[in-house]
Amino acid sequence: MGHEGHKRSKLANRTIAATAALLLGGGGLVALNASASAGEDPAQARAAAGPRMATISCPEAANALTEVPRGARQDVDRELAAMDSRLTDAYRTFAESKERGGRQDAVLAPLKDQRAASLDRIGDAIERQPGADRPRGLDALAACTMRAEDEGNSSGDSGDSDGTGGTGETGGESSGRGDGEGSGPGDGPGSGTGEGQGGGQDDGGTDGPRAGNGPEPSDFVDIRSVRPNVPRVQNRRNASRGTFTTACGRNENGKFNPDNVIVAPGVSNGAHHMHDYVGNQATDAFSSDAVLAAGATTCRNPGDKSTYYWPVLRLQNGKDEADADVDGGGKDQNTGQIQTPSQVTLDFVGNPSGRVTAMPRFLRIITGDAKAFTNGNANANASWSCTGFENRQLKDKYPVCPRGSKVVRTFRFQSCWDGANADSANHRTHVAFARPDGTCALGFRPIPQLVQRVVYTVPPGPGFAVDSFPEQLHKPVTDHGDFINVFDEKLMRRMVNCINNGQRCR
Repeated sequence: MGHEGHKRSKLANRTIAATAALLLGGGGLVALNASASAGEDPAQARAAAGPRMATISCPEAANALTEVPRGARQDVDRELAAMDSRLTDAYRTFAESKERGGRQDAVLAPLKDQRAASLDRIGDAIERQPGADRPRGLDALAACTMRAEDEGNSSGDSGDSDGTGGTGETGGESSGRGDGEGSGPGDGPGSGTGEGQGGGQDDGGTDGPRAGNGPEPSDFVDIRSVRPNVPRVQNRRNASRGTFTTACGRNENGKFNPDNVIVAPGVSNGAHHMHDYVGNQATDAFSSDAVLAAGATTCRNPGDKSTYYWPVLRLQNGKDEADADVDGGGKDQNTGQIQTPSQVTLDFVGNPSGRVTAMPRFLRIITGDAKAFTNGNANANASWSCTGFENRQLKDKYPVCPRGSKVVRTFRFQSCWDGANADSANHRTHVAFARPDGTCALGFRPIPQLVQRVVYTVPPGPGFAVDSFPEQLHKPVTDHGDFINVFDEKLMRRMVNCINNGQRCR
């Protein structure tokens, strides 16, 4: 019952080195100045030391920069990416210092200085633009803190997540199709059981991942213990009920890179983790709109040259991947074998309150938050489940699936657009989630909603994780998806007509 391997990309041509040193043992918890002396009871030593610090938490400057003149955006994005790189370096120093009894301020003080310098340059870049004022309060975003593993964001009852991340997006059932014949015990929508890896918790899976800096066993939950939690949407009389499906493959050709052309254009390794790509094959950190328009596509319909990407999922099995000693992989503490999805479905669905309008070409949408573990859940939006149980969605836990069931990641993208902008300074405010009744806020209009469903066949037990920024400890709440619309105008019109007329089209 082996998993399906992926075809290697250009990374395979490089030397396959040993996996990066496991800086954080025991699932990512690090204690500074907390070692027990010989003969001392470990439990008493831990209690005396106080909370065990697990990671570094910094204010998210990008979310605060909602107004950035177009002429300053390139400089601002590059400084924000540089801040991410400095945080990655600081986290590495923090992790290594556990062996030396290092002090927290030895990590935080220089990091604050570096961030303050970047924030000052961001202020300068904005202030140089005609008519622009220097943003206030940037200094307050410089200082970072240490945080414990169990501090802050966990909901405590992951079964209550509706898959919307608390963002107000209309819920609804998973629009993906099942992976096999029949329906599973969860009676979830499109919930064929398929031929998933057997076992789950019944087959005595591993005690939990131990490689790298997370995740840890508490990040997993048996999907059968989760209550059904997906609300049913009540369509209004004028609802747009159709579905347009585009088939773009599963990344069988192995296109990976650690870039993020939306958030960090022009910056190599801007994501510090590997992404799977389907659709546009010209996508990397340096892709302009013109490059994307001319790119090849894996989509069956050549009119769809859109870019769809998300963090890779890896088996935490201690085996090296081709990127074990390169940026985005082992150098950024993303270890283990990359898994090719067994299925990817890309559906564009309608709005329960009215008709949808066409998306502008080169519209960029990010859903979820790659830093939700430290930022909080406000923008967390990816959902985890299992085939046969897709009426039970998890946001802050990975699912352990029973026999015959596969792991499912679902991304429901924002479905309201401001009618003017293909992007925004923080890459979020030009789009929004619909209200609970499906309507859009004043000034926004409904657009086709991308529902992206990614399915994996993995061995039983809690032995997998998504790639993440190193300081995010591979938490499931950090899962996210990215989309750049490169449909041609003719195909976009067909999509809109199909959805508004209540049809199912491809």
